[in-house]
Amino acid sequence: MATTKLEGEDRVRDAAFNKAMHGKSSTEKTAFMAMLQKDKSAQSAAVDEYFKFWDGKGAGKETEADMAERVESYATLTRHYYNLATDLYENGWGQSFHFCRFYKGEPFHQAIARHEHYLAHMMGLREGMTVLDVGCGVGGPAREITRFSGVNIVGLNNNDYQIDRATNYAKLGGLANKHKFVKGDFMQMNFEPNTFDAVYAIEATVHAPSLEGVYGQIFKVLKPGGVFGVYEWLMTDNYDATNPRHREICHGIEIGDGISQMVKITEALRAIKACGFELEFHEDLAQRPDEVPWWYPLAGELKYIRSFGDFFTILRMTKIGRGAIHKLIGGLEIFGVAPAGTQKTADALALAADSLVAGAKEDLFTPMYMMIARKPLDA
Repeated sequence: MATTKLEGEDRVRDAAFNKAMHGKSSTEKTAFMAMLQKDKSAQSAAVDEYFKFWDGKGAGKETEADMAERVESYATLTRHYYNLATDLYENGWGQSFHFCRFYKGEPFHQAIARHEHYLAHMMGLREGMTVLDVGCGVGGPAREITRFSGVNIVGLNNNDYQIDRATNYAKLGGLANKHKFVKGDFMQMNFEPNTFDAVYAIEATVHAPSLEGVYGQIFKVLKPGGVFGVYEWLMTDNYDATNPRHREICHGIEIGDGISQMVKITEALRAIKACGFELEFHEDLAQRPDEVPWWYPLAGELKYIRSFGDFFTILRMTKIGRGAIHKLIGGLEIFGVAPAGTQKTADALALAADSLVAGAKEDLFTPMYMMIARKPLDA
C-alpha cells in the first residue's frame, strides 16, 4: 500500500482556532451573516496559512518541492481552505458541496438531491444501516441520504467549523438522533475495524494526499461484505502534466479548491483495487450525453435555468454577477464589515470555476467518477 508522511493531529489547537475565528457563527442561519461574524485576526492567519502554499507559485513556477510540501501538509491545507470557503460555498451554492448531472427542465437543488439519491441507490443503502460519510462538509448530503434511505450516518471531518454547522443543521432538521459528526483525519481514522455497514464519499477524498491511503482506511473500517461508494474528482487520462495548458487548468482547480495534488482516473482505479476492494461498478458520469452539461451553473449559463430560485444561484456565476460580488466583498472589507482575505478567497473560487469548466470542455477533468466497491466477506 502506498505510504505518505502524515501530519499529526492537534485537536486542542484546532478547537481553539475554530473558537477564535468562527465564534458562535456556526449557529447563524444564513451563511452571509456567518461570514461577517469572523474574527479578523484569526481569518487573516487562516488566509496566510492557506495561500502560503500558492502565492508566487503559478502553474509554470511551482517546483516538485512545492507540490511535495502541499501533499505533506494536506490536513492543514484542507482545514484552512474550508475555514475560508465554507460560508462562501453555502451562500452561493447551498449546503451540499458537490456537482451533479442535470436533466432537461430539472431545477438545480432537485438535481443535487437526485445525485445523492443515485449514490444511495447504487450502494443499496437501507433502513437500519450505520454509514460513514467521509468528508461530510456541513452535512447536506447526509441529511438528504438519511431522508431518502433511513440510514444512520456518522460524518467525518477535519474542520471543526463544518462539524459545528452540520451538527446544528441536524438538530434543526430533526435528525439529531440519526446523525453524529466527529472530528478526524480520513488518512488516520480512529474507528475500530469492521465498524460500518457502508461508507460513502462525495467529492471529498480528492483532498487526500494518497487515494490508496484513504481507500485503505475506508477498507479497514468497513464490515466484511460492506459497500463503498464514491464520486471522485479526477483528471481524465487525456491529461498531460507536461502540457502547459493542461497544467494551468489543473493548477487552477487545485488552488481554488484546496487540493494538494490532482491525480488521474487510472490512479483511482489502481488504488481502490490495491486496497483489496472488489470493484462492482465504475463510470465517468460526466461523459453521459446529457443535454444540460453538469458545469452550466459554474459557467453562468442562464439559458438552462428552469426555476425562479435557480436564477439567483446561476446569476452569481455570470461575469456580471461575479463582478458585482467582487466589488461588494471588496467594499465590505474596506469598511471593516467583512474580514480581510474574504475577497481573495472568493477570487480563488472564481479561478477554480473557470478552470473546472475549461477542464470539462477539454475533457481533462471529471467531478463525478463513480466507483461502487465491496469489501470481500473473507477480508
